[in-house]
Amino acid sequence: SMSFSRLASFAFLLTASVALGGVAAPVPTQAQVAAREGIGFDAYLEQIKARARSEGVREATIQRMTAGLTPNDRVIRLDQGQPGTPTSRGYPALSPYIRTHVNPQRIAGGKRVYSSESGILRAVEAEYGVPASIIVAIFGHETAYGQIKGDFDLSRSLATLAWEGRRRELFENEWIALMKVADKGYSRGELVGSYAGAFGNPQFLPSVYMRLATDGDGDGRANIFSNRADTFASIANYFRDAGWRTGQPWGVRAAVPGGFNVDAYKSELVSPVCSRVHERHSQWKTVREWRALGVQPQSYLGDDVLTSLFQPDGPGTPAWLLTGNYRVILEYNCSNYYAMSVGLLADEIVN
Repeated sequence: SMSFSRLASFAFLLTASVALGGVAAPVPTQAQVAAREGIGFDAYLEQIKARARSEGVREATIQRMTAGLTPNDRVIRLDQGQPGTPTSRGYPALSPYIRTHVNPQRIAGGKRVYSSESGILRAVEAEYGVPASIIVAIFGHETAYGQIKGDFDLSRSLATLAWEGRRRELFENEWIALMKVADKGYSRGELVGSYAGAFGNPQFLPSVYMRLATDGDGDGRANIFSNRADTFASIANYFRDAGWRTGQPWGVRAAVPGGFNVDAYKSELVSPVCSRVHERHSQWKTVREWRALGVQPQSYLGDDVLTSLFQPDGPGTPAWLLTGNYRVILEYNCSNYYAMSVGLLADEIVN
C-alpha cells in the first residue's frame, strides 16, 4: 500500500501548486477549527503528549519538543492550498516541466556529487542494488543536493496539521514518530523541514525515518541531515524496500510508428492509489510484444521485460517504455512529472 510517506516530497510539494495550477481552498480560522473539532490546541496537545508517553518517549524529549508550542496558521494555509484532483482529464504538458527540473544547473550539480562521492555511492549501489545515478537524482530533486531542506519547526507543523483535523490520523502518527526520532538525540533545532513534516536530505517523513533510515558509515547514527553516506544508504534502502529490480533501467525512450494509437492499449485497471497517475500508462506488455506492434526501444531492454508505453504529450511527441522500476520511483512521490524527471536526471548524470 502507498502511504502519504511516499508522497511527502518537499521539492514537489513546493512546485506542485504551480505546476498543476492548484486552487487554494478558503482557510478556516483557528476558532473555526476548534469549533469543528470541539477541542482547543493546548488540550489536543496534552492528548498526543500522553500518547507519546504511552509509546515510550522520554518525558524530557516531550517537554523540549513541545515547549511554547502554538498552532501555525501558515502551515494550515499551505496544506489546504495543495492541488486536488481536477475534474477534467486534461494534464499539463510534461516537456516544460522536464525543461525546468532537468536543467543544466541540476545536471551539473548531479555530476559533481556523482563524481565527488563516487566511493560511497559505489559501495551503496553494491549493497542495495540501486543505481548511484538514481540515488543522486532523488537527492537533487528533493533538496537541490542538500541546499534546500525547509526551515519549519517539525513539531509545530505536525502538531498543527494533526489538530486541524483534515488528516488527523496521518499527522498525529507522524508527530508521534517525530518524538521517537527526537528521542534518538536530535535537538528541536535540527528537526526542521517542510511544512508537511518531511525532513533531511531525502525529505523523509518521521515514520519513514523510523522504518528505513540507515547508518551508511557505521558511526551508529542514521544522520540524514548532513551525512551523505547515511543519506545515500537511506534512499537506497527506501528503493530496495519498494521493490527496485537490480540491473533493469527505469525506462527507455521508444520509437512509435506514425499513426500509432497509444490509446488503443490503455490499461483497463483502476489503481486504488494515485489513479490519475496510473491511468496514463498503457497495458503491460513484454518488449517482444511491443516490437511486434512496431514500438522499438531505443536502448537495450530484454525481450521478456514487462513494460508500459507512456507518451505523455500526445502523438508525435517523445514516448517511453517504462519498467516496474518506474513504479518504484512513483512510490517515492506519486507523480508522473516527478518520476519522469528523476529518471531523466539520473540518465543525464551518467551520460
